[in-house]
Amino acid sequence: MSATTTLSTKATTTSTATPSCTTAVGDKYGRVPLDACNSYYNYDPSYGAAIGFSVLFGLVTITHLVQAVTFRKAFCWVIIMGALWETVSFITRALGSHDQQQLGYAMATQLLLLLAPLWVNAFVYMTFGRMIYYFLPEKKLFGIKAPSLARYFVGLDIVSFIIQGVGGSMISPGADPKVIQTGIHVYMGGIGLQEFFIVVFIGLVVTFHRRMLMLEHKGELRGRSRWMRLTFTIYGVLALITMRIIYRLVEYAKGAHPDNPLPFKEVYTYTLDAAPMLIAILLLCIVHPGMVMVGPASHFPSRKEKRALKKERKERKQAEKEEREMRGTSSNRIAIGGIALGHSPPYDGDAAHQMA
Repeated sequence: MSATTTLSTKATTTSTATPSCTTAVGDKYGRVPLDACNSYYNYDPSYGAAIGFSVLFGLVTITHLVQAVTFRKAFCWVIIMGALWETVSFITRALGSHDQQQLGYAMATQLLLLLAPLWVNAFVYMTFGRMIYYFLPEKKLFGIKAPSLARYFVGLDIVSFIIQGVGGSMISPGADPKVIQTGIHVYMGGIGLQEFFIVVFIGLVVTFHRRMLMLEHKGELRGRSRWMRLTFTIYGVLALITMRIIYRLVEYAKGAHPDNPLPFKEVYTYTLDAAPMLIAILLLCIVHPGMVMVGPASHFPSRKEKRALKKERKERKQAEKEEREMRGTSSNRIAIGGIALGHSPPYDGDAAHQMA
């Protein structure tokens, strides 16, 4: 990957200038000095690396698409979106490396790269909710039903997504420095919130893990023995997402200063962001939820099924109520019959003597 110092030798400046920066004329790939007004990258992006990661993310995207169809897991569209966003991010990075004056490429590259991990995070939440529904007899954790638990955490992930999206759009290349600084603070708040939700979520996963070990010890899992493999996959994916979050927090916390190499060396983006997310998505290919959770019990009931179950429960309760009422009526009849036929009034001798 080219060092940032090579940029100054590949471009010439024009007479158009402001007190803070100078507009430069780029070379055939649009490269300009980093301090130029029209510099949209903090480094000279590597075309080869971008193509390589485009191919790798494209392969895992296709794999997840095939697995979603094969295992009939409709909710897998979420991980497909995450992998697809990563793929498009590196495609635009490759295109932008040979057309560095195209602002659209730079903006798409950055925004998609910043937001794609949230799709993977949401998929983990959705998978875990289905694990609770599939493996635990009570189908709930801490009194919260599995579908509700998944829905709550996906909702929290969406909140984080919105905050990071707002911040990420504000730190787009070419934006005003003050806007960029505000955007960095907003984005850092968003990923900090994301990590807080992850920590809380890990506590739930640990509780589930302990509960499953107890059920396994009692022999109550009914042949469902792959739960641990998927549980450790979730641990691994969350660890990789956390690694990526820490990298971004450190990168933005130190600011874009020469003594902070993170924003100015592309290698860090690949090793601490792209690679962890590629491994995370790959792990979910190798240990796919569809391999572990099979059959009707692996799906949350649809609205139609919920209505049918609700109707069935209502009819069952009504039948039980009618049965109790019938038993109560029968008991009353037997009691009344016993008084009328089985017992005579006590003989009153004095009253009989008086009558005589």
